[in-house]
Amino acid sequence: QVQLVESGGGLAQTGGSLTLSCVVSESILRFKSTGWYRQAPGKQRELVTFISTDGITMHADSVKGRFTISRNTANNTVYLQMNSLEVEDTGVYYCYAASTDVYSGKGTLVTVSP
Repeated sequence: QVQLVESGGGLAQTGGSLTLSCVVSESILRFKSTGWYRQAPGKQRELVTFISTDGITMHADSVKGRFTISRNTANNTVYLQMNSLEVEDTGVYYCYAASTDVYSGKGTLVTVSP
């Protein structure tokens, strides 16, 4: 069973930065894509960003220019650098890895204060 473990969440102020990490138990290159989605209180789940096997990235309009996804294939880790944080970025951030199945971690909470 593929396991994903997120870390790096916490409390930040508006305008601040956080870096999330996700360690995957298998080679991340075996997945068509790996990425992050978030669940804010009372809102629908939102796909934030992903990176494909060949390195193509996508960022949601709500985070473009502020968030950046990257990866380290040597240690099977996916990162999410979050800058210029806004209160609306508050939520639980989940890492996922997708091939024919989709695997997700348990999430890490990000709270942005005014």
